[in-house]
Amino acid sequence: MTHDVLENAMREVVIANRILANERVVDAYGHVSVRHPLDPTRYLLSRSRAPELVERGDVIEFDLEGKAVSGDARPPYLERFIHGAIYETRPDVQAVVHAHADAVLPFTVSTVPLRPVVHMASFIGARLPVWDIRDRFGDTNLLVVNMAQGRDLAGSLGAERVVLMRGHGFTAAARSLQEVIRMAVYLPLNARVLAEALRLGEVKYLSRGEIDAHASMKPDDPSMYRAWEYWAVRAGCGDLLSARR
Repeated sequence: MTHDVLENAMREVVIANRILANERVVDAYGHVSVRHPLDPTRYLLSRSRAPELVERGDVIEFDLEGKAVSGDARPPYLERFIHGAIYETRPDVQAVVHAHADAVLPFTVSTVPLRPVVHMASFIGARLPVWDIRDRFGDTNLLVVNMAQGRDLAGSLGAERVVLMRGHGFTAAARSLQEVIRMAVYLPLNARVLAEALRLGEVKYLSRGEIDAHASMKPDDPSMYRAWEYWAVRAGCGDLLSARR
């Protein structure tokens, strides 16, 4: 039973990567992880590979410091510290996505806030923090390449679900893998809608009450799986889905 739980988690990491690639949230870069289902001090993340190509054998167990537990010597993602730092800081988080979706990027380098305008993006909340690595670490290549930077990013995320990264992209944290994929898909969609709406004139954003009303959705809500199943089939990996009635 223990083996089955871990295998299912690893298989779902593959599905998550394929979905993000197919929905154009990521390209050759970007990554998704899930907290280890049996050990909260570890997480599951692919080796350094384009998300569209990730397979079961690519998934590696890491400790929260970003070290491969098995001693796997294959190159890992340079920015795996994003994942470990968030899992370390937020016990409630079970899955993390980091991506460079181009629709989001303008909101990381301008003074225009990325606020929710479509109901499927209510998870953005009333405040979306923007993290600037230069504030604490000076001139860098903007990549999160150690735990100090990862922890600083996690601190900026705070209790929110999404943090933007200046000139870089975004990181999303959620209560389940299915939930974080849903967030990662709808964040760029909301950004595109907002950018178009701003060109037309005054924009009406979701109210705090509307945001709170959507926040009641649970991570195991049937609608979460409905989207997960749909996107997995679109990505050509429906065969990896667990049997579910």
